[in-house]
Amino acid sequence: MDEAVAAGGATMPAHPSRGAIFDAVRADRTGPVGVRLLQLAHDEDPFVRREVMDLLHGLAHYGPWPGAAEVALARLGDADEQVRRGAARLVVRAGRKDVALNALDELTDPVVRTVLADSLGGSVSHLRNDPLASVRFLANLETLRAAPREQWPALDTALLADAREAARHLEGVGRRWGSVLFRLERERHTYALAARLLGASSTSDIGAGLAREACHGWRAAAVELLPLLVRHRGQVVGTAMAEALTTASISEAAMRTHGALAATVPFTPYPRVRRSGGSPPPSFGSSSAAALLAARPVGIGRLAHAPAIFGALLDAGPLTFRQAAQLYNLTFRWPGRMQAGCAPLWLRHAGPAVLPRLLALMTPHLGDYAVGEYYLEGLARMGRHALPALPAVTALIDRRTRIPANDSTQDAEMMLDERLLAAALDARRAIDADTAAQPTARPSGPR
Repeated sequence: MDEAVAAGGATMPAHPSRGAIFDAVRADRTGPVGVRLLQLAHDEDPFVRREVMDLLHGLAHYGPWPGAAEVALARLGDADEQVRRGAARLVVRAGRKDVALNALDELTDPVVRTVLADSLGGSVSHLRNDPLASVRFLANLETLRAAPREQWPALDTALLADAREAARHLEGVGRRWGSVLFRLERERHTYALAARLLGASSTSDIGAGLAREACHGWRAAAVELLPLLVRHRGQVVGTAMAEALTTASISEAAMRTHGALAATVPFTPYPRVRRSGGSPPPSFGSSSAAALLAARPVGIGRLAHAPAIFGALLDAGPLTFRQAAQLYNLTFRWPGRMQAGCAPLWLRHAGPAVLPRLLALMTPHLGDYAVGEYYLEGLARMGRHALPALPAVTALIDRRTRIPANDSTQDAEMMLDERLLAAALDARRAIDADTAAQPTARPSGPR
């Protein structure tokens, strides 16, 4: 274990030594591996001490660990700043909030005090008059999360007064602030605050972080803030500003509106990667499609190129009973991409009488970031028949906030929402165009 920690392998995901250490310590924290790990926290090599803090932080996830908390407390005064930071996080992670609060009162190191306050979260809301700006900022931010509206102006003023000084020891001031404002649904205030912060060179990085967080949360943010980001970029585009500009460039609405302006700024636009449908589907005739289906079971659950296969058969005439049973299973057995692609085909086969059932299957999945695009494409292929689903499509388009998603980064999650929005707009255009082309098909509705 000593060699694995010293070489760095013990903190590498999926490294065998890391798995072995975690298995041993989870089985018995008082065993030889756990005891040796705590001893290594006092190694002469600062790299080893950093690695141990990382390992202990991960292992503390499995429940309070008094021994790890004691080790972390002893390293709060370490000569290495990264070790001190890791130790401050570990004290709280290992289940000793009381010890962390006491240390916060007794210590003077601004780095350690800031990390302790950050790790303690809501437990520091009473420290709004702390002598350290970063601690005050965190305390006011925690207070703002649950404060009534009448307290917002005073808290806003306090946060604004401390933001620049707090950023000396606290990373992501703008991001943290923006996240709280998003949860409070304070959209217009966020834009105004971003403009104020961006307008001063001493707070422009904070403003860029706030603007970026706003773009992650609200669809209109990039349209509102991209011109401000360009205007206040400075002589040299720093990291925070470049990241904010890249994030804003994800918004298709922002780039349509301000693309020419953005082109005047040196930054890297977010890559426009659309979902690929792969190579074009093979062409099927009715005979080859029928032969392929004959070799598949009736209870089939998946079928590559199903739209092309059944489309060829439907173009030639009605499906056989067996083929219809196969299409039924593909359409109704499981939600997902297959269902979305086969639903328009079942409509072609069974006629408009099945439309309510199909739309009841499809509309709940329109906002699903994993498969929503496929369902929206299915509605687009249904054309005018999908008119009853138009309110659900429009509701997706009219959202002010992003669709909740789970991806590797917030930028990637924002891109997923942009792709859903683009697919929804395409679906609405297709439904409207097909309805306009055949106005007599529009249902009269209740009188």
